[in-house]
Amino acid sequence: MLHRLVTPTVLTVGFAAAVVTASSVPAAADNDESTGLPKTQDIVEELRDDGVFVDPDIEVGTARDAVPQSDIAGLENAAAQADEPVHYVLIPEGNATSEVGVDAFMEPVMDEVGDGLYGVLSGSDHFYVTSPNIESTQEIREIALSEGDGNPIQTLAAIPDAADQLQDAQDANATSSLFLLAILVFLVAGGGWYVYNSRKRQKIAKAAQLQEMKQMVTEDVVRLGEDVSRLEIDLASVDEDTRTDYSRAMDSYDRAKSLLDTVQEPEQIRMVTGALEDGRHHMAATRARMNGEPVPERRGPCFFNPQHGPSVTGVVWAPPGGTPREVTACSQCAQAVRTGGLPDVRLVEVNGERRPYYEAGPAYASYASGYFGMNMMMGMFTGMMMSSMMGSMMGMGMTGAEGMDGAGDFGGDFGGGGFGDFGGFGGFDF
Repeated sequence: MLHRLVTPTVLTVGFAAAVVTASSVPAAADNDESTGLPKTQDIVEELRDDGVFVDPDIEVGTARDAVPQSDIAGLENAAAQADEPVHYVLIPEGNATSEVGVDAFMEPVMDEVGDGLYGVLSGSDHFYVTSPNIESTQEIREIALSEGDGNPIQTLAAIPDAADQLQDAQDANATSSLFLLAILVFLVAGGGWYVYNSRKRQKIAKAAQLQEMKQMVTEDVVRLGEDVSRLEIDLASVDEDTRTDYSRAMDSYDRAKSLLDTVQEPEQIRMVTGALEDGRHHMAATRARMNGEPVPERRGPCFFNPQHGPSVTGVVWAPPGGTPREVTACSQCAQAVRTGGLPDVRLVEVNGERRPYYEAGPAYASYASGYFGMNMMMGMFTGMMMSSMMGSMMGMGMTGAEGMDGAGDFGGDFGGGGFGDFGGFGGFDF
């Protein structure tokens, strides 16, 4: 049972003289002689009858100092019309003037009468609201005080209206909370829908991009396979070094095919192009040995088209509107640049359009990194590329292409600055 009693408040009324103190008037016969308070059973009977108990020591009638009978009738009427059971207890001043006292006085009464609100007025100075089942008695008391305008009877009579006002306010708050909750649910659902659709679109775009990249790398794998098959060589008639380089070239081709079949993410493309770069190096070494020429130093691929194999020289070149830079090139591409022609640039498929691989966007960094290795990429792609592409490369945990022996020496082939002013995949900024 919950009792939330309130602190007393002085009430100034004209009938204060009628509510005499227990010490100034001898206790009536039906009062508890040990406390001066009326007996519990007497209060219970009156409250069950009409909802109002007036202590016998309080004069009610038409006398000058009496509580008007009409006021008591007004309380009875308020109790009868209240939606929530309301009971009124009027006792002389000096009795139950503290929360502890009211609690002790009213608890057995409420046990007998039951749930509801109980307004207790002790003299003209102490007003309490308590209940065995309602927790908001403090708030109800405050509203009743404001409605009663300092009149004790009006304050008591205002308890039902105060309870209704509080309930309306709580209902409004609950409605507002539900509305806010509905908005929150809508926002969360909307956010979830947006995230879901964004991820779905990203997944579709990624799948399409991966398909484009796999098609591109398939062309490179086929190109190396054709190169290997065109080289007619009798392994039994060549020396051990030539046989070793040719066997490594074939192994690299087989490894590239196998890796291509397992590619599930765009960043895995670098493993395929790394194997292709390794195979092209060994093909160049095989041809040199068969022709009786020195085995060429391992260099980075032709920048314009890695399908061309290892580069043989550096050449000053600039894309349209760009700044001239020295790039690595095979002999054919180098000759084209020097004579004012167009090098054979590697084109890739991007959204149904063929464009140079170095203008294909950050996702194609994986393709380039497999061919050129991390050290070369660090030298080639800085500036704007560092922000637009290298983050993607770092995210794939790139530490250099697999199978690229000596990749760490590639940077020296670019004449110091190398590709230092490249802007980034998606457009160079030379």
